[in-house]
Amino acid sequence: MAEEFNHNFPAIRGIQAGKPCYIAMCPMRIVPKLFKFDEDEVPADLRAQRTLNIARIPEITSYLVENQDNYTLSSLTASINSKVKFEPFTDTGTGQNMGTLSIPMDAQILINDGQHRRKAIEEAIKENPELGHDNISVLFFIDEGLARSQQMFADLNKHAVRPSDSISTLYDLRDALSELARFTQKNVEVFYRLTELEKSSLSNRSTKLFTLSAIKNANKAILSKPKGEPLTLEERQKCVSYWNTVSTHMKDWQLALDKKVSPSELRENYIHAHAVMLQAMGMVGKQITELPEKEWGRILAMLDRIDWSRLNPEWSGRALEHGRISKKSMNVALTANLIKQKLKLPLTKEESLLEKELME
Repeated sequence: MAEEFNHNFPAIRGIQAGKPCYIAMCPMRIVPKLFKFDEDEVPADLRAQRTLNIARIPEITSYLVENQDNYTLSSLTASINSKVKFEPFTDTGTGQNMGTLSIPMDAQILINDGQHRRKAIEEAIKENPELGHDNISVLFFIDEGLARSQQMFADLNKHAVRPSDSISTLYDLRDALSELARFTQKNVEVFYRLTELEKSSLSNRSTKLFTLSAIKNANKAILSKPKGEPLTLEERQKCVSYWNTVSTHMKDWQLALDKKVSPSELRENYIHAHAVMLQAMGMVGKQITELPEKEWGRILAMLDRIDWSRLNPEWSGRALEHGRISKKSMNVALTANLIKQKLKLPLTKEESLLEKELME
C-alpha cells in the first residue's frame, strides 16, 4: 500500500562529501510534474538557483524536437526535502549500491542544476509526445536547507567552462556554417596550414594565424544567410574560391605559410593577422562575390597596396581602439569600409553614413 504514495526509481547509490546521493533514470514525461522550480516571486537571496531565462527555452526545445533520434541531454541535479528509502538488490557486493529509490509523493524536489532543460523538456513533449517515453538521468541529493542548496548551485556552476567557439565549430555536425568553416579550412591552403582548431584566441607564441571560429564568422558575413538555412555546394565553392584568391594577394600570409616570418610577429605588427580583418574581409567578400568570378582577381590584387601595419593611422578608430585590436561589430564594419575604399568598391548608404559618423 505504501508504494502507492511513493515515486520508485531504479537507482545507484553513491557517496559525496560523506553523504548519500542517488542517480536514477527518469521518464521525461514526468519531469515537469516531479521537479519544481522556485522562481515565482521569490527574491534572489531566498532562491536556490537563478531565474529562468525564457529566451533560452525555444532553442533547447527545437533541438529536442528536430533531433528526436539524435540528441544528448546531460543530467539534472535535484534536492529532495524528505527522507527517502533505498532498497538494495543485495546485502553485500556491488549489488548493495544498486536498487530501488523510493521518494514520497508529497516530497518537494527542487532542481539545483538543469532548470532550462526541465522547461525545454516540458515544451518539447507538448510538440512531440513521443519524447515523453525517453529518459533523462537525475542526480538526487537530500535537501539540507536553503543555504546548502544555494551552495550546491554555486559549486555546480563555479567550474563550468563554456567550450570555445572554435572547438564547438569543429564538432558541430548539425550547423551548416560550422560545416562550411571546416570545409573552407580544409580547402584553402593558408587556412589548412595556419588555423587553430580548438581555441578562439591565439596566444602570443602561437604558430597559427587564424582560428576556426574566425573563419566561420567571416564566411557568415559573405553569405548573410539566416541561421539554420542549408548551404548549397555552389555557396561552399564560392567561399573557398574567394579565400584562395584573397590569400594569393596577401604576401605576409604567404610568408607565414612558407615559414619565412612567424605568425606571432605578424600579430604583433599588423592588422591582417587578426580576426577583425578576416571578418571585415568577409563583409567585403559579400560584395565582391556578387560579381562575376573573373573580376575577383583584378579587385583583390589591390590588397597588395594596403598598408596593414598597426602603425598606419588609418586603422585608428577602425580595427584599433586606443592602440588595441577591437573585434566589436562597429570596428569590423569600419575596417571593412576602409578596405572597400582601398579596393575602389562603392559603399552602401548605411556604410557611407557610418563613415560620416566616424569623421564627425
